[in-house]
Amino acid sequence: MDTINLLSKAKSLHLVSSRLLEGLLSGNYRTVFKGPGIEFDEVREYTDSDDARNIDWNVSSRMASPYTKTFREEREIALFLIIDVSASMAAGTAEMRKADAGNVVSALFALAAVHNNDRVGALFFSDRIEKLVTPRKGMTHASRLVRDMATLEPAGTGSNLALACRIVQESQNRRGICVIVSDFRMETNLKELTLLSRKHDVIAVKILDPADRKFPRTGLIELVDPEEPHRQLALGRSSGFQREYREFWEMEHALWLRNCRRRGISPLIIGTDEDPAQSLIRFFTRRKTG
Repeated sequence: MDTINLLSKAKSLHLVSSRLLEGLLSGNYRTVFKGPGIEFDEVREYTDSDDARNIDWNVSSRMASPYTKTFREEREIALFLIIDVSASMAAGTAEMRKADAGNVVSALFALAAVHNNDRVGALFFSDRIEKLVTPRKGMTHASRLVRDMATLEPAGTGSNLALACRIVQESQNRRGICVIVSDFRMETNLKELTLLSRKHDVIAVKILDPADRKFPRTGLIELVDPEEPHRQLALGRSSGFQREYREFWEMEHALWLRNCRRRGISPLIIGTDEDPAQSLIRFFTRRKTG
């Protein structure tokens, strides 16, 4: 999917957003996220309606009367997109590649943030950090991100999610929303993912192709790992191979879901044979009601 196509899709999604973003993604955008929490506002005299647990004893002792701390909700949310651009994301047997579906979802999240006057940034990763974009506000900035999604040519081929999580953890001091967009076909270092989820509201968007669920019925073919120098022969018409392939990836997917839920990470599955916008709408609806 080239820049023009992706921008066109993002623009059409933005036009539809008069109902979609302003309704579901905008009106409920903040309610479906954990949000950045509260921040200290001021100290004032204590009243009977105040919570005694918020009394500032240092100030109270100096003033010889009780004073309480007051807090306010942090209004600004920073959305950070962590986008996998490794070689496996270029695969796809449906209308879209994994990268295309991931880019559309990422563009939708970015537009939702812009609609709410929030900052949005991104980190593009392979086996290295390909590009880091500092969170900023505005449609011009979001459009730049969309262009980056469509035009970035990664130098690496592998996947290092642990490195990406560590960089985001170190660079984003305030609590925000982190959206990881990947096929998660990698060895995940759960330590970094756990630390990220403790500080931020993390959503894991897993991009799946039909071939990830069911191997095509073929003759004897050679499979090539796009991220490592590994090759393997496969007989697609073999019922035994079909069964082992399906069971292996079902087990991997179940383990991924369990690891997400244990860490308070919200999983979102996007198929390359599905409409990413509709999948996102269903996700927002589940999160709001669930």
